[in-house]
Amino acid sequence: MSAKPIALASDHAGFALKEKIKEWLAARGYEALDLGAHGLESVDYPDFGTAVGDAIAAGKAERGVIVCGSGIGISIAANRNPAVRAALCQSGLMARLSRQHNDANVLALGARLIGDEVAIDCLNEFLDTPFEGGRHQRRVDKLGIKG
Repeated sequence: MSAKPIALASDHAGFALKEKIKEWLAARGYEALDLGAHGLESVDYPDFGTAVGDAIAAGKAERGVIVCGSGIGISIAANRNPAVRAALCQSGLMARLSRQHNDANVLALGARLIGDEVAIDCLNEFLDTPFEGGRHQRRVDKLGIKG
């Protein structure tokens, strides 16, 4: 378990899934740093992807979870921060590989594309899988991203 909270954010389309993830994290002893959205009113996903990126860059969280309708826009926003390696995942295998091979530090999910069970499977793999390093470290280094 991470000593630091997990940064968590969504837009309005991802709000319901974000709230379920927040409950799941709390039930397993994780602290969630909820950066919004805080309701179903229409908001702009870049603001929330940016907020998670800023929290990671500032050391407030080591990992993050971001959710929008497709997961695409919010992951693009988060990845603009040099401290972020956000991976958009639609299966537990993708989440596991994002950690093992890419040292992803932000999990992006598309609430309109995956169900709650798949989202939780992705979250489990993302939180429980270590980075393998080795040949993968060389590749991550070539991304020029320091997290």
